[in-house]
Amino acid sequence: MNLLGSLLQDMLLAAVPAVGFALVFNVPREALKFCALGGALGHGLRFLLIHVGNLHIEWATFLAATTVSMVGVYWARHLRAHPKVFTVAAMIPMIPGVYAFTALLALAEIERSGLSDVLLSEALENGLRAIFIVAGLAVGLAMPGLLFYRRKPVV
Repeated sequence: MNLLGSLLQDMLLAAVPAVGFALVFNVPREALKFCALGGALGHGLRFLLIHVGNLHIEWATFLAATTVSMVGVYWARHLRAHPKVFTVAAMIPMIPGVYAFTALLALAEIERSGLSDVLLSEALENGLRAIFIVAGLAVGLAMPGLLFYRRKPVV
């Protein structure tokens, strides 16, 4: 499949859990389409940064989360809602479930069969990757507040 087809598939599949979690979070009906757009935008941008920009997934997640947060602030101002209405549900598709699960499987295998260099390396690599991706999501989500909503100037 070509890059554009893969990108569109990635964005469409990311919009589904964004809307699902927006429904769980009781987001108003009018805002659901913006949650879907935010989820698609964030996951699509991360996809492009990884595959075209050759960035690591941690940095790509941080930049995508920052972009979604900035767009969420813009939407919130125009729709008179809190920015978290749009941004939190849009971040959910970028949560590193596979890396965390793989790290836990490696830890369970270490418990079952004993410590080996391969299992320890797999557990540490995937666990640290999951932690850094979650940290990128958290800092990216907080970035508009860190930059725009300060009481003291940055400089």
